Amino acid sequence: MIEEFGIILVRGIGLGAIYTLVALSFNVVHSSSGILNFAQGNMFVLGGFIAFAMSSQVEFGPWMWLAVIPLAGISIALLLTFQGWITLLPLKNSTQQNSWIITTMAASTIIGAVMLLLKGPWAQTATSPFTPFNVLGTRTPAPYILAMIACVFWYVALRLFLTKTLTGLAISALSQDLEAARAAGLRVRRLQLIAFAISGMVIGTAGYIVAPIISIAADTGIKYMLNGFIASVVGGMGSDIGAMIGGPLVGVLSMFAIYQFGGHFQNVVSLAVLVLVLMFKPEGLFGRTSARRV
Repeated sequence: MIEEFGIILVRGIGLGAIYTLVALSFNVVHSSSGILNFAQGNMFVLGGFIAFAMSSQVEFGPWMWLAVIPLAGISIALLLTFQGWITLLPLKNSTQQNSWIITTMAASTIIGAVMLLLKGPWAQTATSPFTPFNVLGTRTPAPYILAMIACVFWYVALRLFLTKTLTGLAISALSQDLEAARAAGLRVRRLQLIAFAISGMVIGTAGYIVAPIISIAADTGIKYMLNGFIASVVGGMGSDIGAMIGGPLVGVLSMFAIYQFGGHFQNVVSLAVLVLVLMFKPEGLFGRTSARRV
């Protein structure tokens, strides 16, 4: 019984850390532009694809594998910045037009098609250079622990960036009042592209780190995009502390469903949590209600 509890808790929190990282990447873009980037899931898998491609060509030791993490983040950041430029290009005001829905879905489809052409329909898994850890008497793959560490790192890094730097404060201003920020002379489009780049760093490093425990395939991204979105909404859209709570909550409940009922019930439980939160606290656990002028 204790061993079962350890498996559900440790791996559930590790899975939740992955969802938190996706949610954090959602929040950065949404706060700056009001856009929900539906390509985040495939960008995440693409980060894992980088790890798979490298591990299949070169045998990495632990330190070399860790040293490549920034490279994966920068690669996805550049790609996501380009996607952000395409997405923002037709928008006079991202809160007035909804073309971003089609653009981000198209980007997700294109990335999935490219991965399908490169590797076919078969799922791949990268090789981890780390030996598993024993946590609560449970043998736990290292990427779960690394995902927790990355989760805390990106939360602290984003908080410091958004509250202690001029660029971060300017991006935070966009989330409060986009029109007022534009009227004040802020270079809105450049700040939004910076937000896309930061989101790419988060999602790219996350995908690379957890590549050994996820299926790297063209159709995998939607699962992580969906659960990351649920974690963000449950915690409160735009709230990073909410994402830190919502991700592990969804992760532990999902792992419980997998362990007790099978993997087919994982998304059912996640969606049930989303419905319950929206019924009783629509703004999320740590979200704030906002007034809108009509």
